[in-house]
Amino acid sequence: MGRVAALGERSRVLGLSLAGAVVLVAEDDRAVRRVWRSLPDGIDLVILTPAAAQALEPELATPGGGRPLTVVMPP
Repeated sequence: MGRVAALGERSRVLGLSLAGAVVLVAEDDRAVRRVWRSLPDGIDLVILTPAAAQALEPELATPGGGRPLTVVMPP
């Protein structure tokens, strides 16, 4: 079974560590893109905050094989 990561602002993702998610804190667009490019191995699903999803919009719009599945938290 693959691992789940949560990417975005600390206040929105920290609690997901209690469910076993790998928490990847990124407070601004630049940090989100940097963390996205260096995701740990074995991550199959990334839960994104709305701000993180917006920062990654160009990357997520481009079809890319091998990239993890993503889902965006509600606002």
